[in-house]
Amino acid sequence: MNVDFPTIMVIAVFGTGLIWGLDALVWAPKRRQQLVSATGGSADTAALQDTEQYVREPIIVEYSRSLFPVILVVLILRSFIVEPFRIPSGSMMPTLLVGDFILVNKFDYGIRLPVLNTKIINIGEPKRGDVVVFRYPNDPSTDYIKRVVGLPGDHITYTKDKKVFVNGKELKQTEQTIYEGIGSGIGESGDHLKFENLLGVKHNILINDDVPFRPINHDGKFVASIEVPPHHYFVMGDNRDNSNDSRFWGFVPEENLVGKAFMVWMNWDSANHGVNWHRIGDRIH
Repeated sequence: MNVDFPTIMVIAVFGTGLIWGLDALVWAPKRRQQLVSATGGSADTAALQDTEQYVREPIIVEYSRSLFPVILVVLILRSFIVEPFRIPSGSMMPTLLVGDFILVNKFDYGIRLPVLNTKIINIGEPKRGDVVVFRYPNDPSTDYIKRVVGLPGDHITYTKDKKVFVNGKELKQTEQTIYEGIGSGIGESGDHLKFENLLGVKHNILINDDVPFRPINHDGKFVASIEVPPHHYFVMGDNRDNSNDSRFWGFVPEENLVGKAFMVWMNWDSANHGVNWHRIGDRIH
């Protein structure tokens, strides 16, 4: 089940803020008036203690006053600055492993209102090679992470030998070694680990020769080349033969972008004895 944290946090901020505000403007003055009436304006300590139970701040107000600034700060951080995500699959191996906890920059591609996802400040756009988190077009409640291969207006070609061309330029692939997976990714052992140059952005990919070539599916038709429409992006997983990406379901609309992944802050994989300390702090390229 997908939990809509932004909506929950917005409701929590609104609710706690409303209670705190009503108390400050309405309920607290009434309590003070009750205190004055009960003591007859006396400042006697014993008299004040006798009436304290009748004018004590309600517990819901106490909790709201304490939680409101905390939730507000967390909402601002998650919505406009940085948000954590967990990698559940191996589609971005070897760059990202199962169990990686990553940080995503939320402002590189513009400031958006939480829940509504409406861009209010335009700061920048994705670049080729960026590793981006986005809302899956076929199910916006699910977050995906892939690498941007094609920008708006780019011509993408995917050949039978599993090579990618962007605007007629081949993304050169250099054979490195046979990949040895670990933990939950051990099933990828035996794949070819290759070094790909995405028009200046250099990164590793995996190719499995046992998986047959599958062309780009565009509106139910298999094509070799495709043009990226305006305000859309063509994305692919680094684990090329084990990734559900733009080759199968199409383009990512600009409004579905969540942010740019930039760092692994933790890795927990029970199939790999828990924490992988070597991955903590790794930059995502």
